Amino acid sequence: MREKRVIISGGGTGGHLFPALVLGRKLGQMDSELELTFVGSGREAERTIMARHKVRFVPMRIEGLKGRGWRRLKALGLLPGAFLRSLALLIRTNPALVVGVGGYSSGPIVLLASWLGIPTLILEQNVRPGFTNRLLLRWVRKAVAAFEASLPYFKGKGVCLGNPVREEFYSVPPKQRDGRLTLLVFGGSQGSHFLNLAVVETLPLLGPVKDRLRIYHQTGERDLDWVKRSYADQGFAGAVTAPFFIEMPDLFAKTDLVLGRAGATTCAELIAARKASILVPFARAADDHQAGNAAALKDAGGADVILESEWTPARLAEKILAFLEDPERISVMEKNLDPLKKEAAAEAIAGLCFELMEARR
Repeated sequence: MREKRVIISGGGTGGHLFPALVLGRKLGQMDSELELTFVGSGREAERTIMARHKVRFVPMRIEGLKGRGWRRLKALGLLPGAFLRSLALLIRTNPALVVGVGGYSSGPIVLLASWLGIPTLILEQNVRPGFTNRLLLRWVRKAVAAFEASLPYFKGKGVCLGNPVREEFYSVPPKQRDGRLTLLVFGGSQGSHFLNLAVVETLPLLGPVKDRLRIYHQTGERDLDWVKRSYADQGFAGAVTAPFFIEMPDLFAKTDLVLGRAGATTCAELIAARKASILVPFARAADDHQAGNAAALKDAGGADVILESEWTPARLAEKILAFLEDPERISVMEKNLDPLKKEAAAEAIAGLCFELMEARR
């Protein structure tokens, strides 16, 4: 039956994949008979994540159009096949709704669904809408924004419901201050070489207060060994390093301050858990969207921001030491995130999905 089938499309990065999975889980909880199909890129990391979550996944051979030269020609050459495969999937599945969560792999199937009269919805996790969502806006029924500042981009179709993250982030308890500063360093699911270098180069300046610092550092696979060795060499024997921390909500509960990138999922998790942060936006992010995300948290008073072009070991050390000496400022920043927080974002977005399906039915 049409009303029991939904396609959620998009991917390429964790910032698109994880909101898709959270939304899919919520839709399944609200209607156990719903048949969900996820459509994404054919990247190995994406296949692995979807297999780990045991969902029905259809990889699409497609690449982004924003490259130059040969890369752009290759991407254009893949588009006809992607449209044909998307059309075949829509005919075979006959869905009641198609949701695009951003990323180039959502483009063909959301556009075709709209042309076929199937209700369509897009999710925008960043303050500045991505290239694919900007192209799709004309055709979709509704657009869900994570930030109020995004609504003017959506010309009346937008509604601010937040970015769906795991429910555990909403129940992270406030951290009790104990005279030491617990710092969590992570640059997204793959780690950040820039952040890894930045922290290691800053360690000598933090040496005098190392006994008052607890550090958890997610390095990614490639940098784990040398980062771990650097902590030991600088006398930070208690630092915990790992390529990936699985239970991030539990780690947030232990953390006073987060040092990280400003990807959409990271920002959404910080907001949901009310965690103060020092954000270093990825300078080469598409449309410089991470700078926009970081600015939204900074303007709310919930984050400090250091641009890559302005980073120095002395500046990072200065900020960390300032938080160590003034822990009350962390508490203030946590409270300042409240206006950005959207409770039960996944449930609200799932409710909108059912509304669109009901209207079509």
